[in-house]
Amino acid sequence: MKRNATAVWNGSGKEGNGNLSTQSTVLNGAQYSYKSRFEEGVGTNPEELMAAAHAGCFSMKLSFVLGAAGFTPDEIKTDCAITLDNGAITKSELTTRAKVPGIDAVKFAECAEEAKANCPVSKAYNCEITLDAALV
Repeated sequence: MKRNATAVWNGSGKEGNGNLSTQSTVLNGAQYSYKSRFEEGVGTNPEELMAAAHAGCFSMKLSFVLGAAGFTPDEIKTDCAITLDNGAITKSELTTRAKVPGIDAVKFAECAEEAKANCPVSKAYNCEITLDAALV
């Protein structure tokens, strides 16, 4: 399986602008720029998309891990913060809250750690990955 996306950039790094499109068309000419990446400008940026990818991948993997352990989650909500420091992605911080009937906190923590270690996005990222996981 392959998925693809396209980035088009016009102009210099600081004054230019670009757009991102994905195969699914969920992103279709989504604007990005120096201001949306390093300031508070309108548009997306690569780090925001990396955070969305990690949150989504981890949540789905956790659902699969819980299912294999005999539990069906009612809801898994994961936030992710990507840190860009001196031109490098240095950290991905996952915070997840889940409603999982019948599971205890120890088993949930085991499942969450397994999901963190084995979701495909975690495996792809070459940075520190932290996890704050709790039942709600």
